Amino acid sequence: MGETCRVALVTGAGKGIGRAVALELGRRGMAVAVNYNRSEKEAWKVTEEINSLGRRAFSFQADVSDAASVKDLFAAVNEKLGPVSVLINNSGITRDGLLLRMKDDDWRSVLDVNLSSVFYCSREALRFMAKARWGRIINVSSVVALCGNVGQANYTAAKAGIIGLTKTIAREFGPRGITANVVAPGFIETDMTNALKEEVRQNLLRQVPLGRPGTPADVASLVGFLASEEAGYVSGQTIAVDGGMSMQ
Repeated sequence: MGETCRVALVTGAGKGIGRAVALELGRRGMAVAVNYNRSEKEAWKVTEEINSLGRRAFSFQADVSDAASVKDLFAAVNEKLGPVSVLINNSGITRDGLLLRMKDDDWRSVLDVNLSSVFYCSREALRFMAKARWGRIINVSSVVALCGNVGQANYTAAKAGIIGLTKTIAREFGPRGITANVVAPGFIETDMTNALKEEVRQNLLRQVPLGRPGTPADVASLVGFLASEEAGYVSGQTIAVDGGMSMQ
C-alpha cells in the first residue's frame, strides 16, 4: 500500500507546527484530518490548501484532552476519510509559573492537553493500526523535556511524559509493524515564541549553535520522513529539531 492511501490525523493543526505538518503530509500524498479545538477559521484554511494540492482533507473540531471527544473524532475521521494510519499528536498549551506558585488547575490543564491527549488519541488510532499491521505515531514533545525549564514544571513534565509513553507504544506495538517516535522542537518561530519579549528571544538564540530560530517547516520535514515508508526501521526514538540547542 503506497503513501497515497494513508490517512493522517494531525491534532492542533490550525496553526504553527501542526499546520506545517498537515501541509507536508498532504504534499506527500496523504489524506489529512485537520484537528482543531478553537482555531476553526485557521483549520479551514489548512484544509483548503491541502485540497488545492489535489489531496483530500477535512477539518474536525475536538477537544483532544477529553476521552469521549477523541472517540467521536476518530469515528468522524473514519467516516469521512477512512481509518487513521498516521497519527501526529501535536496539540499543546502552556500555563507557565514558578513551581511554588503554580495553581492546581494550571498543572492539570497542561497535563491533560499535552500528555493525556497523546494517550487518548494513540489508544484510538492503535485499534485501527493493529488490525492493519501498519502504523506511524509521531508525538511532538519539546527540548525542555530533555533539560527542564524554569517556570514550566507542568509543561516539562507533560513533554517528558510523552517520551516515556512513546517508548512504551514502540515496544508494545512494534511486532504489529507500528512505529512510534518523538520529535522535540527547540526555539521555533510560532505565535507562541513571537509573543516573547525581545530580551528573552535573544537569550534563547544565544543557546542555539546555528544562530537562528527554527521554522515550523524544519519540524514538518522530519515528521514527514518519520511518517513515510522509508522510516520503517526507526522507532522509539526522540529526535530534537533545535539547531543543536540541546546537544550533550
